[in-house]
Amino acid sequence: MNSVSTPSEAHTSFRIDRKLQATPARVFAAWSRAEAKQAWFSCHDDWRDAGYALDFRVGGSEYNEVSDGDGLAHVFRAHFLDIVPDRRIVYAYELLLGERRISVSLVTVAFQPDAGGTLMSFTEQMVFLDGYTDNGERREGTEVGLDKLGAWLVSPSADAVVG
Repeated sequence: MNSVSTPSEAHTSFRIDRKLQATPARVFAAWSRAEAKQAWFSCHDDWRDAGYALDFRVGGSEYNEVSDGDGLAHVFRAHFLDIVPDRRIVYAYELLLGERRISVSLVTVAFQPDAGGTLMSFTEQMVFLDGYTDNGERREGTEVGLDKLGAWLVSPSADAVVG
């Protein structure tokens, strides 16, 4: 992570597609129910949870705070802009390291029925702020989280939460 005194912006985007072995309704539920989302959302299993809240509705918000191995807080604060049940979620979020905002993003998650499962597309447009350099870590962390989602959806523990 770089630190600079002059404000700066660096824009980028990525898209990740996943074929999931679950119906669009089940995949949507994994995004929209707090207990489900907490089961798969983190990309770091060894980090300590410090707070989570989900108000899943247009105009609602999501908050997730974890501490890394050095005790640094990583804070995710999202606001839901568009929700079409079983089809689409659009949200904006900021990511903070301690008190420093490092990025702001717009995310679209789309769900399409596909041969008994779901084709899920995750698109993120982001701006990294004030000298923060990502080096591909955001995409890598997102891929880890989406891999965890795919595994969780076919696990017995998912049945109790999303049916």
